[in-house]
Amino acid sequence: MKKRRTAAAAIACGVFAVSAVPLIAATLSVTDVRHLADALTAKGQMTAADDFNGDGHIDAVDLTLMKRSLLYADTGEAKAQTVPAGAETVKLTGRTLEKDGTLWLVQSGSACECTVTGTAASVTIAGDGNVSSDPKYRPRYGVYVDGELIRDVVMGEREQTVELFTGSRQRSAAVRVIHLSEANNGAVGVKSFTVTSSAAQPVRPAEKKDLTVEFIGDSITCAYGVEAESQYVGFETGTENFTLSYAYLAAELLDADYSAVSYSGYGIISGYTGDGTPNTASLLPACYEYTGNPADYRTEWDFAANPVDAVFINLGTNDDSYAKLDLETRGAAFQKEYTAFLKQVRQKNPDAAIVCTLGIMACQELYPYIEAAVRETGDPKISCYESQSQNIERDGIGADWHPSPKTHELNAYIAADKLCTALGIPSKKIGIDLAADGEYGAEIDKDSGANGWPYFSEWDKSLNVNMSAAGSRPEDVTAYVRRLDLPAGKYELSFRAAPPAGCAIPYAVRSMEDANVVYCSGVMNAGGSEETVLKSFDMPQDAKSCEIVFLLGEMTGQITFRDVTLYKRG
Repeated sequence: MKKRRTAAAAIACGVFAVSAVPLIAATLSVTDVRHLADALTAKGQMTAADDFNGDGHIDAVDLTLMKRSLLYADTGEAKAQTVPAGAETVKLTGRTLEKDGTLWLVQSGSACECTVTGTAASVTIAGDGNVSSDPKYRPRYGVYVDGELIRDVVMGEREQTVELFTGSRQRSAAVRVIHLSEANNGAVGVKSFTVTSSAAQPVRPAEKKDLTVEFIGDSITCAYGVEAESQYVGFETGTENFTLSYAYLAAELLDADYSAVSYSGYGIISGYTGDGTPNTASLLPACYEYTGNPADYRTEWDFAANPVDAVFINLGTNDDSYAKLDLETRGAAFQKEYTAFLKQVRQKNPDAAIVCTLGIMACQELYPYIEAAVRETGDPKISCYESQSQNIERDGIGADWHPSPKTHELNAYIAADKLCTALGIPSKKIGIDLAADGEYGAEIDKDSGANGWPYFSEWDKSLNVNMSAAGSRPEDVTAYVRRLDLPAGKYELSFRAAPPAGCAIPYAVRSMEDANVVYCSGVMNAGGSEETVLKSFDMPQDAKSCEIVFLLGEMTGQITFRDVTLYKRG
């Protein structure tokens, strides 16, 4: 994570008393607050005027009182004010560009956030040339007030005014304007806020978070078609919603700010191609260093002014459409260029952890080449993992076979967990299937007379046990998923199976070291039909070396356990 000196640390390092010439609250400005903040973090020089409360010492108390005085000062007279949107008045999220008096939200999820104080307020939104294009390809934006979506628009005009709130009493509201579609289809401009207010600063930036993650990707990261009714629907910005993307959701789980650089159809050596011809017009590395790829926004991005703690790369799905036709040769080319891109990302983000993934829409053929590229860099702060592929039957599907909201949600949990590991910070493991990497198998006590053959299918994670002879007790045959380390919290065990008619199958989650320590247990039906078990339970404390067990010792015949999961829910 970025290292920030706290005000207390600055004081400990030599902040000293001065002859006090305190500021007068009525003359206080945002510049004064920023000057003191810089001084306390050793980025600037202190002056006597920084002693806001006049106690002869300059410290964090002065900064707090300064902010409070500025933010809550009341002039006593409510008046209509027009406040431009810019870095002085709003918090900038993602890649944005201030141009010709307008703040352009360029990339997927780019946003501005602020607190607006007044009796009435509105925001003026601008559209670029894409508002005149086919309605399917116009930019989409959302406006939130105190966390509630009040406006969701596919923009078809050059300028719109959105009322934020109105009333008889002055209030402060958290406001966010966010670009929901992608940079390929235009940007969303925020021009100004019109506020009727008696506050000295009616529009002020939201607080930045301690962690920032950059997500680099293709249509998956853009949340292409996430709100479409079926896989047979084509692309429309109206069904592309970044707030449902795994990237946005992972940032929420981490309580992090984010930035996205994502374009549908883009890749490393080839964008999407339908005929095997390389699509070199759609390569992410070529536009990574710009605010946006469209000509109006193709300005160099200032990485030094916008540092991130981690970079998450999800590329290769489109390359697969080209590389799979000659995997050995084209896979090697992909690896070479992927390695070069990792070095490019590292050069622009020298201190960031980098996490790479592929596989949400399958295309696993290229994942080994990503592993090799990561190894080739020799960079200890670069890691990779293979994404969980979408389960269409279980979780649904979006436009053109893209991920559904549920698939994005499940992958957000995994991405957040992997980012925690890369950053060296604790993970709550929320939404993680703790059984995913377990050891599957069965123990058969043949001395009891039981006999059978277990088989685990790596392809679909199913465990089959074919019993030719029963034992005398349920414990004589134990099918298991083992070596699970379970942190304290709320869990949900799920699996499905069809026990032979007349056989009630006990199951449990328990300690491997002491079978008497049982965290949850139950019995499957004896009717011979398939049953899906969904069992919730609490783990009062962390427990290592746990197992999910199915006690089969009194049955004969065949049983297959499918979709065995153990999700942490809280």
